[in-house]
Amino acid sequence: MTMTSGRRAALAADLLLTAVAAVSWAFLAMAGIAALGLHLLGADAAGSLGPMTAAVVVLAVGGSITPSGSVEAFGLTGAGAHTTIDIAPLGVSLTGALLVGWVFARSLRGSGAAVPGRELVARAGAVAVLFLLLLGGLTWAGSSTVTIDGSGLGLGSPAASGGKGPGLEIPGLGDIGDFGGGLPERIAGLADAKASVGFSVRAGASLLGGLVWILAVLLITLLAARRAPLPRRWRAAHRTVRPAASALRAVLVLSVAAGLAAAAGAASGDGHPRRVLGAALLGAPNGVWLGVPLGLFVPLRGTASGSLLQMLPHPLDTLLRAGAEQSVTVARLAELEPLVWLLSLACALLMLTAGVLTAARTPRGEGGPVAFAGRCGLWLGVAGAVALPLLVLATRVEVGASLSVLGVDAVGAGLQLGGSVPVAAALGAVWGFGAGVAGALLACATGAAGRRASPYARGVRPDGRTYPDLAYLPGPYRPSPGYRAAREETNPYLRPPGAAGPAGGDPFSAPTQTSPGPVPPPRRPRGPSGYRYGSSQVPPPDEPPPAPGGRR
Repeated sequence: MTMTSGRRAALAADLLLTAVAAVSWAFLAMAGIAALGLHLLGADAAGSLGPMTAAVVVLAVGGSITPSGSVEAFGLTGAGAHTTIDIAPLGVSLTGALLVGWVFARSLRGSGAAVPGRELVARAGAVAVLFLLLLGGLTWAGSSTVTIDGSGLGLGSPAASGGKGPGLEIPGLGDIGDFGGGLPERIAGLADAKASVGFSVRAGASLLGGLVWILAVLLITLLAARRAPLPRRWRAAHRTVRPAASALRAVLVLSVAAGLAAAAGAASGDGHPRRVLGAALLGAPNGVWLGVPLGLFVPLRGTASGSLLQMLPHPLDTLLRAGAEQSVTVARLAELEPLVWLLSLACALLMLTAGVLTAARTPRGEGGPVAFAGRCGLWLGVAGAVALPLLVLATRVEVGASLSVLGVDAVGAGLQLGGSVPVAAALGAVWGFGAGVAGALLACATGAAGRRASPYARGVRPDGRTYPDLAYLPGPYRPSPGYRAAREETNPYLRPPGAAGPAGGDPFSAPTQTSPGPVPPPRRPRGPSGYRYGSSQVPPPDEPPPAPGGRR
């Protein structure tokens, strides 16, 4: 085996182990969060927890499910349940994305100062292929049916009530006979109705959505992982894109943590704390990241009807109760609840925090504070113009449900809520530029500008060598970072010619001493055996073997 083949085998093994670790840990964590959230919500009481968990994980990674159902009443099959669901449990999505990104970014650190482009593509491809394989297994497992038996409601048939005839017994009045022409029997028949609500995962759409999801996660990881190497052609991103992207990612994750803390506080004073915690585990990022564009004045459009109105917070439920499509803005919500303006204040502080972090992670360079603030504002504006539309798309909600019995509509509910992507892009650029400039000026005033810049952004490798070419050029002596700092009195290379050393003399002006020549090795006396160093006695030759027939 040659050295090249050995390196290729080691790289292939590393790629496989990285893909297995990233994908397996992500799916295990997502399944755990989904199962715990469903259990706290009490969903496992109506159906099997395993298929529901698989369906939630598929939805979290961009998949699609198809709910369906039927109702059998009076012995006839004449009902249909039609449901549409377009909502992703972002609590599960965020868990998987963070784990995949963390493992993938750490695997790149062993590639040196710059990761080759082919190796980067191979690593990303291995993770994506294994991810789709496991997602394909979940599409097969995420199908089930939940059956609700009306007899469990306590309204049994006459046969189940001791064999009595069709009669109606009112407490205090007794049995008044066949009231209404057998109406109790019909009510009992309706009570025996069975509603079957099933769901199945759409394999093709789910695999396509999963591919888009995993590629987006890997791309965001490359843009936000400041301490992971990049290809040489992308090395400018260390100083431009990565500080802003990592800062924006940090504040968005921090906002989700604040939302979970608020949910935990609300659960302690609620009558159903398990439901509050379950909903927070599955959908805390949905609510928080929906409020960020709204607080930054991105207008939303929404409608709501039926029982889904009860799921909306106040005053959003009051605004959407009219039934027609409404424009949801901070100003309209503030007319119903003035404290809504605090949402805009919190979002502005969130963007300012991102601006300060961007300035702290961006190298100062040679320009002044104004030029530095302009660079930070430019790149945070670019990051905001990309991130805010992604939040609008990720938090879009579209849920519709209708249940009809014998052609008569019995239950109806619907909810649609989403924002404008072009407006979000424009406002994200404006807010990012303003927050970047203000945060950079504040960081310059406090001395925090550039202090948290990564070694790659400063042009230095993590081991202390100049990145990427100057480490291999001849230059002055530079001590290793692992040793103590160089001192002029102990390092003659740091003293100019003519400077005095520690003893007061000039080592550069001292006369050069020449050697008289090589010293011959000492003579060793010979012993009586005649042995001398480097020689050995040769043993005498062996006697020849006797000739055949006894003759010599």
